[in-house]
Amino acid sequence: MTSPTSPVVRALAPGEARELFASLSDPTAELVGRSVLGRPYATVAEGGEYRPEWTWVALRDGEVVARAAFWGGPDDTEPIALDRFDFTDRDAAVELLRRVPLRAEYELMLPPNWRERDEVRAAAEARIAAAEAAGYTFLVERHRYLWTPECGLPERPGRLEFRPVPDGAEGDEAVLDALRRIHSVTLDAHARRAIAEGGVERAARQEMDFFRWCPSPRAWWRLAYAPDGALVGLQVPARNPSGPCVGFVGVVPERRGHGYAYDLLVECTHQLVAEGAKSIAAATDVTNTPMAAHFARAGYPVTQHRVCMG
Repeated sequence: MTSPTSPVVRALAPGEARELFASLSDPTAELVGRSVLGRPYATVAEGGEYRPEWTWVALRDGEVVARAAFWGGPDDTEPIALDRFDFTDRDAAVELLRRVPLRAEYELMLPPNWRERDEVRAAAEARIAAAEAAGYTFLVERHRYLWTPECGLPERPGRLEFRPVPDGAEGDEAVLDALRRIHSVTLDAHARRAIAEGGVERAARQEMDFFRWCPSPRAWWRLAYAPDGALVGLQVPARNPSGPCVGFVGVVPERRGHGYAYDLLVECTHQLVAEGAKSIAAATDVTNTPMAAHFARAGYPVTQHRVCMG
């Protein structure tokens, strides 16, 4: 039986979801999270991104004091991200996350200069601390980019040959082999976590699962080769449920140090533009300074930061 001091924690019903979710009186919710992208909460039935059964609230005396919205793609049977987390009652927020029967990585979207604005930094740190108290752990902070035609289309260096991936098992193995080699030495925090949990094979297969999850066609995937015929890397232009994106760029360890990741990124950009992209999203870890430099050189501006917590 719920004690008088404990909040009522429950999922939302379809008819009440947006109204009840929006009833939280937390002014800091406009400073961080998905609001940074200008996307209000709306259910799938309303043309939005969220499912009521994956949206949970904590109530005290019938008033919403904390909320959490999980997100997944249209065909996902379980969420892949905790997308929104806001509160006016920290204890209720911690209890909400502890009691929600859903688990997914928490992705906190922030403006690029979030540490320089006191109110934004306070809002971010409050959410990070509450998530940590509920059992989440910091994984990495990432740059989020958004290329548009106004950024200019970078010129192809012309140093590599890009070949489509063969169909069937042969192509699958070629991609997995490239991913194993790329992730054998990596700066990517998500790949490093996968390696710690299940080795390089797990990291490679998780990456492949993401490629397949994207609704964009396999025919876009490209393996990159040097003039001597040796494999240099892999680049995957993609389209996720939000739009075109740089799905993956990676260079095998023995070919690093020549700036080839830039070549792959430029080719990926050209491919997506040729497919009609009017904007291209991308991301890399803040700690991955070589890749961040390639994005800057290719004209990709940093539009947000994202704190990822497992």
